[in-house]
Amino acid sequence: MAKYDRAITVFSPDGHLFQVEYALEAVKKGVTALGVRGKDVLVLGVEKKSTLKLQDPRTVRKIVKIDENIVLAFAGLTADARVLVNKARIEAQSYRLNLDDAPSVEYMTRYIAGVQQKYTQSGGVRPFGISTLIIGFDVDGTPKLYQTDPSGTYSAWKANSTGRGSKTVREYLEKNWEEETVSSEEGTVRLAIKALMEVVESGGKNIEIAVLRRGKELVILDDAVIENHITQIEKEKEETKAPSPST
Repeated sequence: MAKYDRAITVFSPDGHLFQVEYALEAVKKGVTALGVRGKDVLVLGVEKKSTLKLQDPRTVRKIVKIDENIVLAFAGLTADARVLVNKARIEAQSYRLNLDDAPSVEYMTRYIAGVQQKYTQSGGVRPFGISTLIIGFDVDGTPKLYQTDPSGTYSAWKANSTGRGSKTVREYLEKNWEEETVSSEEGTVRLAIKALMEVVESGGKNIEIAVLRRGKELVILDDAVIENHITQIEKEKEETKAPSPST
């Protein structure tokens, strides 16, 4: 194995590119991120790491804007994400300059996945150690959610997760995602918060939620709003567990 993981362009005899697999392991060590596609709204949620007392929390962001209608969340190496996000932003501005129109969500996803794939078959480089969740509305108002990974593959989802807690969160989403649940903004946001609560401790202070509405600016929910949702969710759980009074 050792002699096949020193160069990114070398396959092992059983068809593995070990550097790409190592990049996927870096993603699994990153903070949990999720995306949920609602009827008229898109939600991204990430697990917030606790910041140092003197550190400005605004400089530690896992949710970033790519274009006016496209937002990205990531899990993995923050420095790698910064480089990839800058490339994507330049491409989005170049698209607007050349075509006098906003790029579609799929176009930007395909571009980001293409850059990630390029770094899996070029000498002297290594794969990006991040997986991204990309949300946005197309020109016709259709909400879209995509995921890319270090290998350069991308796919569309109704809801998905990445990062260290992704398996638990994805299982929760698979069990609880329903058309009726995500038909409203509140239902979509609460589904995202409930899913993150499966892997995040300490309540709302360790959860960041971003909401993108059709034709409106991205909104990062205040901690107080998230705490209010969590209080209601926990209250509902207690009511469900409480034994019904005997008749």
